[in-house]
This record gives sequence, structure tokens and C-alpha cells, in this order.
Amino acid sequence: MTDNIAAGSPAADAPLPADGYVGDPAVREEWDNRYADRQQLWSGRPNGALVAEVDGLVPGRVLDVGCGEGADAVWLARAGWDVTALEVSGVALGRAAGHARDAGVAVRWVHAALTEAVLPPASFDLVSAQYPALLRTPDAAAERALLAAVAPGGVLLLVHHAGMDTQQTHDSEFDPADYVWPSMVTALLTDGWKVEVNEERPRVAPEGGAGAHHTHDLVLRARRLR
Repeated sequence: MTDNIAAGSPAADAPLPADGYVGDPAVREEWDNRYADRQQLWSGRPNGALVAEVDGLVPGRVLDVGCGEGADAVWLARAGWDVTALEVSGVALGRAAGHARDAGVAVRWVHAALTEAVLPPASFDLVSAQYPALLRTPDAAAERALLAAVAPGGVLLLVHHAGMDTQQTHDSEFDPADYVWPSMVTALLTDGWKVEVNEERPRVAPEGGAGAHHTHDLVLRARRLR
């Protein structure tokens, strides 16, 4: 289900109507609470790995998975991309819509979990998931949904914080092991895909915001051949 809230001009922190969400209500509540704890959770600037990996790509249709407060989505829209941005938190989407409105760009907002969202299959020239954005499932549904969204010739970009797989559950009960890692997606790639980047590298981190203390990224960039 899609909520095109950029045109609706809601208050920047206003959550979306509860009946617009598609997914597990407990997951929505968990992320809404995290966002509600702070006036701004992230830096407000696009992720460095996204900026680096998109350089040279011809703008087309992009799906921003786990868009948060919308910094990547707004940056992509300003760069000429046709942006669909997906997020489970209505609080985050309300803020993202406000940022898009302020920037004068149009973004299609989808208030849903990726595995529950109604999206056109194999239709995005770029699918971007930055950092812990997707909960793992026993059947790898999230990983398969990422791959299914990419159009032939398109690119999947998955970025995660390096080293989090060895960390214990945080005091906030956030467990990195609960989330999809690049290696889990790589394991599902067939000969219909070409891995262009699969590496750990120093992180180009925006100043401020949660996660700024992480120093290295795991970056997977894969192109769908057919």
C-alpha cells in the first residue's frame, strides 16, 4: 500500500494513519518508539556508500528500502531519480515527507514491510538498503524480495555496518543478528547476477546521528543481468 504523503504536507513528525501500514504491528511500534525518542535520529545527510556507488549510474527508478527520515530519498530525487521510499515507521515517514516537501521534490512513500509491500516486480533500476533495514525470516523472504524488485540491468546496493555480526544484543534490545546481512543476499545470487562490489571498506560517515561511531562498511553491489 502506498501513501504519497509528500503531496499531502503533513507535519514533519506526524505519524501516518494506522490503517495505511502493511506489516507486523509490533515491528512498526518498535521503530516508531525509536524515532519518537529523538527529534532527529539520523544525520539528515545521504549515506556515503550510496553517494559513492550511485556515481556514474543513469538515474531511473529507485527503491529506497528502510528510508528512515528520508535523507537518501531526497538526495536521490534531487539527482533526478524517480524515488519510491519504503519504511515501517510512520514517525520516520512523517519526517521524511516534511524533508521532501521542504526540498521541493516528489517521492512515493510506502508504509510497509518489504515482504508485505505491493510493489511492481523487477521494475527498479536501483534497489538500495542501507544498514540494518530488513528483518531476517526463516525462508529468506526479505532477501528474495530485494532481488525480485530489481529490473534486468538494474543494480542492488546493500550496505551494512562491518563487525556488527559479532556484537551482542544492545541495551536497547537491538540484536544485529536479527537483520539481513550482505552475505545472506550473496548466497542467493545465481548466474543471472554479476557481483560488482563485495567488500569491507572505511566508512564515509555523515557527521552526527545514530550510527556515526561505526567506522567500516560492508558493501554489496550486484547487477541483475536478466
